[in-house]
Amino acid sequence: MDKLPLVSVICLCYNHERFIREALDSVLAQTYPNLEILVVDDCSTDNSVSIIQTYLQQHPQIRFISTGQNRGNCAAFNMGWHAATGDFIIDFATDDVLLPDRVEKQVAAFAALDINYGVIYSDAEYISDSSQHISFHSQKYTYTACGDVFADVISRYFICPPTMLMRREVLEYLGGYDESLAYEDFDFWVRSARRYKYQYLPEVTTKRRIHDNSLSQGIYRKGNLLLNSTVRVCEKALKLVRTPAERAALAKRLKYEARHAYLTGNYTEAESFLALLKQVTDLSLSYKGLYLLNKYKIDLSSIRKLYYSLKYRWLLH
Repeated sequence: MDKLPLVSVICLCYNHERFIREALDSVLAQTYPNLEILVVDDCSTDNSVSIIQTYLQQHPQIRFISTGQNRGNCAAFNMGWHAATGDFIIDFATDDVLLPDRVEKQVAAFAALDINYGVIYSDAEYISDSSQHISFHSQKYTYTACGDVFADVISRYFICPPTMLMRREVLEYLGGYDESLAYEDFDFWVRSARRYKYQYLPEVTTKRRIHDNSLSQGIYRKGNLLLNSTVRVCEKALKLVRTPAERAALAKRLKYEARHAYLTGNYTEAESFLALLKQVTDLSLSYKGLYLLNKYKIDLSSIRKLYYSLKYRWLLH
């Protein structure tokens, strides 16, 4: 019987003292036997490191890395995967939870694919701060893409990031995450999907926690660095598009980002998105209007607030 491939779980921690026990317990409970566990702490200021030290004493197979100074998620992950030796890599935030057979199922799914597939992703359960069920990822993002997903990842959000299992080869080809960015997933999808295929596993493998400190929760807050990173990833995508369909996909993304940036008062970023849109396609009358509204910083944020207020009121009823 061939030896099972080694899977490295890079456990990223920053001020996760409330969640890290449940997270690490879920990694230790994996049914897959050939596992490498690395915990990377990005200089937490709470009690996270003390909890990690307890786990290191009880489970000597866990390796610990401190970033030395707070460096952000991208740099912390790169330190982890460079130290790892696995054939496959999981980027695992220690406020999330893995289901026990997560790794086993995803490795088995990879075994049925050819070497052109670099990433497997799956469904996820969203949970609250107190680990209560909120919803399933597939309830909102019903269309999933497989194979060549480049145009899909440019145009829309449909992959739940913590569900991904990545071939090590993909990270080596990309040189890891871009450490100059404030977040990693959109950039990783764009750059990796240009070369590698993706596969979807239609099963819940991961619990993703939603709380106020989640990175994704503040992307459109005024002045947030995440939005500037999105501009830069869109600039990369423009250099990578090859077909009319891919240009149309990028135009769809740019329109979405320009609208949301403008309606949240992020006028500089909105201007950047609209400038990129001009390079992709001719501006329609409505986006010429948006350009002028943004140029003169006409505040229409109340429209967005009303929309989301009505949307969530409908969802609650």
